[in-house]
Amino acid sequence: MDDRKRKVLLAIVHDYIATAEPVGSRTIAKKYRLGVSPATIRNEMADLEEQGYIEQPHTSAGRVPSERGYRYYVDYLMEKEQLSREEEEIIRRGYETKVKDVGQVIHKTGQLLSQLTHCTAMVLTPQIGTSCFRHIQLVPMHSSQAMVIVVMDNGIVHHRMIETPDSISSTDMETLSKVLNAKLQGLTMESIKLTLMKEIYLELGRYKHILDLAMELMQDSLVLKTEDKIYLGGVFNMLSQPEFHNVEKVKTMLSIMEQEKMLHELLACESQDDGVTVRIGGEIKYNVIRDYSMVAAPYSVSGQKIGSIGVLGPTRMEYAKVISIVDFMTANLSQVLERLILGGGK
Repeated sequence: MDDRKRKVLLAIVHDYIATAEPVGSRTIAKKYRLGVSPATIRNEMADLEEQGYIEQPHTSAGRVPSERGYRYYVDYLMEKEQLSREEEEIIRRGYETKVKDVGQVIHKTGQLLSQLTHCTAMVLTPQIGTSCFRHIQLVPMHSSQAMVIVVMDNGIVHHRMIETPDSISSTDMETLSKVLNAKLQGLTMESIKLTLMKEIYLELGRYKHILDLAMELMQDSLVLKTEDKIYLGGVFNMLSQPEFHNVEKVKTMLSIMEQEKMLHELLACESQDDGVTVRIGGEIKYNVIRDYSMVAAPYSVSGQKIGSIGVLGPTRMEYAKVISIVDFMTANLSQVLERLILGGGK
């Protein structure tokens, strides 16, 4: 594509994203000062249409970007937009009061993402189904209470206060912790054989009450294996977009939001990629979402990807801004989870 066509395509994309109205040659000539006549712009638009980068809606003389046009824009023409200090501060402040619990952090991420992009936000909760136990610790708290702390190898931390008999000393708890770590470290819940459990109970039989509570917490630590969830934020944000002033499109959009399994699978695939990915229209494998685009990126703990966040919006979304927001938020989300996990929630 030569330089003039690139400038014309860039003008069409920018104008259509801003107005949601098909773009004509006179509009480009007036607003974008390309230094050529409307007639020359019309010729360039005809070539771009023939090449599949723009298309003509049935009811308009103007043109709109096609999926191929958006893809060329994202890959070659778009300049990444720098977030304002205010936007960055909204994200940082949003996390400051939500660092005590992984679930709250995920929920807050969805809220912030939808607030800043004005699209529907999707956050895949940390996937820990195949995780192993890294460390188990019983910590004396008061005379009759202790905290059981379970750390998974992906960095997720679970903890619970339990009641303890007066006869259990801090030395006993240290012994319990050492035995549990020696026997269970590096194992998944599924790989803990019944024979191993019998071995542990025989060795630590007099601590059966505490062992039962510890094992219960360890099972809870893997609850997301069967309940991997996707958090949706700003589900109705898209209703304000001109594309959704059509009742049938609204019905379609709402039906998509109800298909949690499909959205979960869609976002789970993105968690395997590096950095921000952009899927436009038909590039999304589900036909029901072909009128949408998705911007997504994985978040990680200790270098291990454990989930992903995404933005679902019309193909006319502000890609430059959304990409920057998703990129900034995944970096901050990863940092917050690192502090939560490595700092023990501090």
